[in-house]
Amino acid sequence: MGGGVTIITVVIAVVLAMSGSNASRARPSVGQCHKEEQLAVTACSSLFRGERPSGECCHRVRVTHAECVCPDVTPAVVAMIGDINRAIRLIESCGRKVPHHFKCGSVTTP
Repeated sequence: MGGGVTIITVVIAVVLAMSGSNASRARPSVGQCHKEEQLAVTACSSLFRGERPSGECCHRVRVTHAECVCPDVTPAVVAMIGDINRAIRLIESCGRKVPHHFKCGSVTTP
């Protein structure tokens, strides 16, 4: 992936990871995960410009499987994000509560 898309994916990964998993649904296929990630990157591209998430981005945050993005949340990804609290604020602006001590990849929420 290119640099801009990687950063957007990183932010989306943390946003989705912290928004809680969708454990009640069946585990998504690799193809479904790829499609969900692509839709989220497109819908949330405004995050890369420092803007607030759009309605479509918030929708993606609510419907994308955490299982699709958690494997991508490595220490290097977390280092690129820098401010986990910003990711938490983004989630909360989408109307989601951030679960305490939720683990996704190398991130554990406060």
